[in-house]
Amino acid sequence: MHALDDRAEPFRFDYRPPAVRYGTGAVAALDSELAALDVSNALVVAGTTTGTTPAVIDPVRDGLGDRLGAVFAETTPEKRVATALAGARRYDGLGADGIVALGGGSSLDVAKAIRALVVHDDRMGAVASFAETGRLPVPEDLPPFVVVPTTLAGADLSLGAGLTATPENGHVDTPVDGGVSAPQLMPDAAVYDPELVATTPESVLCASAMNGFDKGVESLYARAATPITDGTAARGLQLLREGLPTLRGAEGGEPDYGRAVRGTILVQYGIARPEGSTLALIHAFGHGLTAHSAIQQGAAHGVIAPHALEFLFEHADCRRALLADALGVAAGTDPADGVVDAVAAVRDALGLPTRLRDVADVSRDDLPAIAATTAEDGLVENVPANVPVGADALERVLEASW
Repeated sequence: MHALDDRAEPFRFDYRPPAVRYGTGAVAALDSELAALDVSNALVVAGTTTGTTPAVIDPVRDGLGDRLGAVFAETTPEKRVATALAGARRYDGLGADGIVALGGGSSLDVAKAIRALVVHDDRMGAVASFAETGRLPVPEDLPPFVVVPTTLAGADLSLGAGLTATPENGHVDTPVDGGVSAPQLMPDAAVYDPELVATTPESVLCASAMNGFDKGVESLYARAATPITDGTAARGLQLLREGLPTLRGAEGGEPDYGRAVRGTILVQYGIARPEGSTLALIHAFGHGLTAHSAIQQGAAHGVIAPHALEFLFEHADCRRALLADALGVAAGTDPADGVVDAVAAVRDALGLPTRLRDVADVSRDDLPAIAATTAEDGLVENVPANVPVGADALERVLEASW
């Protein structure tokens, strides 16, 4: 075991989590979760594939029983404002009294926007505000909200969501890439069922898993880390480093979806709080890359994470001993080198790209613009002191990943 960081700085941990239900077949209990929230007529928000695939939607329908009002299976990876408005209209027409979000990050994000829009007296005014500021305003009193994730990205225990609009899809004159964020957007309940996660295509699941895995990594080195998130993230990383390499059925073994789901719950537990997040440089790079490319964010993390960690360790300690312990780095190994190797090993086991040059729509000439976008991301504020986060420094990380 490496000598662990035992910081004694004061901290404040204001976290308002949902009820968490986990287990094989857990969606069978959706009826009781909605009953606890006094929801009798729920709108299920899902993707165009997830919401129409029997292996996914049928167990959810069965679990909801008479509390299912309708399925709105229209979300897409673009997370469009227009989709959220259509979902709000469907909610109205149904006379719904709650929302169930089913699927990956895109569906959960659009569902959060629908949740905010259904209580706006002036929805088009809210959309106009989004067009101007990139932020969708969020009223205080929101309808009950239950999330049923089918990926491992960790978008479920979250206060925010991404949202886009383009002139082609209406409501804006120029493209807007923004979002919605407020403490009251945290779900009321989260239901995790490994059987549903197992229905997700392998390539999608593995990319999402890297995104979730990096939440645990960042929670340990970010400025906003607390002893509470240290505990959940470290245990979550242990489960993920054991479970994620099984997802592709390597060497004929069975994928350990349960271990992967439990690890994902833990690494994100407590990281999204009203006073801030523990996400930092890797996620900022993920945002920068996806702003300039169609690459999935988890795949972007796979390329950038080892190089971002090398850069961080070059300039600061970044709690490398704690990270090394959580990632099972052998005693006697240099902690920084061991952490980088452990993260790269998980990335490789998930079958994700290792170089930016292998991403179809990224050229070397794009790197300065990606670095500039990353430097402007709010998450760089969570990077430890003494680590340079200007565009020039971050471009060097991108060059190393090229």
